[in-house]
Amino acid sequence: MTPAELSRAVQRAVRGAVADGELSVTVPERVVVRAPVPGEGGGGETDLACNVALRIAKEAGRSPREVAEVLRRRLVEVPGVGGVEIAGAGFLNVTLTRTARAELVGRVLARGRVQGRAQGEWFVSGAGGASVGLRAAEGVRAAVVVEALGRILPAGGVGGPGSAEVGEKARVEVIRPRPVEVRHESEGHGVFRESEGRDVRRERAGHGVLYEHGGHEGDVSTPTSREWRTLTARLGPDETRWVLLRAAQHDAVRLPARPVQRESNGRFRVQYAYARTCAMTRNARQLGFASEPGDVGATEGGGWEVREVREVWAAMAEYPGVVEAAARHRAPDRVARHLEVTADAWLRCHDVCPPLPVGEEKPSAVHRARLALAEAAGTVLANGLHLLGLSTPERL
Repeated sequence: MTPAELSRAVQRAVRGAVADGELSVTVPERVVVRAPVPGEGGGGETDLACNVALRIAKEAGRSPREVAEVLRRRLVEVPGVGGVEIAGAGFLNVTLTRTARAELVGRVLARGRVQGRAQGEWFVSGAGGASVGLRAAEGVRAAVVVEALGRILPAGGVGGPGSAEVGEKARVEVIRPRPVEVRHESEGHGVFRESEGRDVRRERAGHGVLYEHGGHEGDVSTPTSREWRTLTARLGPDETRWVLLRAAQHDAVRLPARPVQRESNGRFRVQYAYARTCAMTRNARQLGFASEPGDVGATEGGGWEVREVREVWAAMAEYPGVVEAAARHRAPDRVARHLEVTADAWLRCHDVCPPLPVGEEKPSAVHRARLALAEAAGTVLANGLHLLGLSTPERL
């Protein structure tokens, strides 16, 4: 069960309570469900949390906890829900069954890792949106942001399959992130900004998404300005894209002097975590076993109940919603930051629940389930890297 699926279950619970006369409220069009946040009624022993009772309590004329109790009685009957607790002022904290958690892992794996194209159908929650045209303002940062949005929008359900043909009537948005200055060695300490004389042309980006950019004829998905060539010569394409996309568009970008391959670099951590998941698969194959979603087994803290396991599961479950939000708000930085969360969560999980047998251990169902969890995390990382235009190295 994903946050989106639980969100729909909560809506049905509110609708049912209204139909039965238990509540007199307007059914909310959107219910936010996410991983529990400490200090906001969330707890480390639950999987998902929802604040809908606080939102509708005033209209219902009852306390948030009373509304939460009405909804709790209905939610405990939902398949996949193992338990529901009321926390704080009226937060609904939901614990899923182990089967439900394993099913999500299996669904992620069923989509497969990126094979040179966006796995957009995994994220679209409804029909494709209207055609959207994107135009980059001056500068390399705008061009890179628009390039990423050309993949994120259809993946997030904006301008996706089934939308109208793109034409002159398509709504056009100009993407204007805070400019970044690029110094060219040939110009000493001078600053060059791509500006006058741009040859702007419009290209089809597929799935109803357009973008405009300057530069030479070539692959429409590759920025070709002088700034881009200068940055990639210094940092490489992956680091350049990450640096320009990781910060929110209104924030300044600090360009490093050179790419850094260490833990302080978010791009390196994400690619390293993905490479580690690939290594787990290779090593398991050598040991003669493959992944199979299931119970990750007992550890000192107890399988799925271990905080590190819950964190990586929550990161995977929230990912589709993150992509949808990134598309809706035109914010590739949301994808980049969530990839860091996913990578960090999986690396911590690996230390607690290693997917491979240790010492004289023989491969078991527990190891197959842990390997499936690792491969599912790798699938999310690969999809996110692809949406941002970064490579997915299987070895680092």
